[in-house]
Order: sequence, then structure tokens, then C-alpha cells
Amino acid sequence: MKTNKMPVPPEKQSWPLPKNDYWSTPFAEALMHHLDLFPGASVLDVASGHGTPAFHIAEQVGPKGQVLGIDLHPAQILRCRSNQRTHLPWLSFEQADVRTLPANLGPFDRITGNIAFMFFRPDRFSALKQLVEFLKPGGQIVLTFPSLGTFDSLWQRIDREMASRGLTREREKLVEYLEERPSAEHARQWYQDLGMERVEVNEWPLEIPTGPGEEFLFHPLLRGGFLEDAYECFEDQALAHAVMNTIADDIKSFTPLTALRCAMAAWRPAE
Repeated sequence: MKTNKMPVPPEKQSWPLPKNDYWSTPFAEALMHHLDLFPGASVLDVASGHGTPAFHIAEQVGPKGQVLGIDLHPAQILRCRSNQRTHLPWLSFEQADVRTLPANLGPFDRITGNIAFMFFRPDRFSALKQLVEFLKPGGQIVLTFPSLGTFDSLWQRIDREMASRGLTREREKLVEYLEERPSAEHARQWYQDLGMERVEVNEWPLEIPTGPGEEFLFHPLLRGGFLEDAYECFEDQALAHAVMNTIADDIKSFTPLTALRCAMAAWRPAE
């Protein structure tokens, strides 16, 4: 059973979760809430990004452990290695695609992925099934992602604007995007279909502040992670800009913006 105690207590941590990251850190906190770590554990962190929470996990498992962070993007790997320098030598970062991992990679005591599950497209179940195969019998997997319902007020406002302009094709593409998003129920069902044990799937709200106009349109989180999906619904990008500029001047109609942090945890049966 999980003790909810860190091997390295907060007052002694040199690599805590970053306080100035208002997106990755809240999701990582949800992940760590479920993750049962112990000194000497081997951990695979998928879609490791800029290292939240890989650095934190590495400190927790200690020098007898092993943490491997993998990411598809070389720039992320270089950034993590630059930040790491000679610290935590039992932590390493490598470029790899979570959907096509080499068979000799594992196995691991724990598998984690912060805001990772959203990147398992197009067949999330198959990617999850493959990932579980790298888990030792009796091992635990914990993934987080923004689940179905995230920023729904924004998508509804975009849909209303499209409808008022008679943009039928663009609305259809928006619906396709929204229906593709995974939900907490999807996560729970996939774990159950894989025969996993002690399945826990929980959601926590996270409010993302923004102002109007360019502050909204070029918001570092919204533009890179979500608004681009709205722009992709348009073949005519000039039209897309017109629609989004109208919405950016009407943020009172869809704020506060609320994301749903979903943490999905389960254990592979012991053999």
C-alpha cells in the first residue's frame, strides 16, 4: 500500500518540483500523489519534456536506483542534459518514441508520464498496452493528462462563433477534435481491459488565467498546447485569425478557463 511519504522529505530535497511552472508542476503533483516510490527503484519516465518530474523522481529513488527519461524531441533531451550536468548520474535522458520502444529497454519497477497520455495518438490503447509490457510484475504505472472537459468553455465559445458565421466544415473538424480527447473513463476502462490491478483514476481542476487580445492569443500554454488545434480546423487561416481575434476580445464569456488534471494509476499483477 502507498505510504504517501517521500523517501527524501521535502525539507531535504535538492530537486523539488519547480514552483514557477504553473502547468507541468500541478500535473506532476497529481502524479506524485499516486506514485509509490522506494530507494533503488528503476523508473521509466515517458514524454519527459523538460524533466518534470524526472529530476524529482531521481532524487527520490537515490543512487541505487535508475531513472530513464525519454522524449521524441531532441531539443528537450538536450535541455534536460544541460540542466543535469554531472548531477544525479543514475538519471539519463534519451530520444525515443513511446509508441516504438526497443524490446530490450526494460523492465522497470515504475513507469511514469506527466501530461504524456495525450501524445499516445492515434491508438492510445495500443500504446498503453505496449508500455505496460515494460513494467515488472507487481510494478506500477502512473500517467497524467488533461482529460475530457478541459477548457470546454473555450471550445463552446469557438463553436458558437463558427455557427454564427455559418462555418459548417470548420465546426465538423472541431467536433472531431473534441471527440478524440481521452476521458477518465477511457483510462479506467483501458487499464481494466489490460488486466491491471488497484486501478485509480482521479481528476482535479486547474484554473489557467489569461487576459484578452494578444495575451490570450499568444498565451504560452494555450497557444502551444490548445489554440493551435482550433486553428487547424480552418483551411483559410485569414478566416481563422478573424474568428480567434473576435473570441480573444470576448474572454469574459468563457473565463475562467479550467483544465482537468487526470491521474491514472494501476499495478501490473505479480506473477
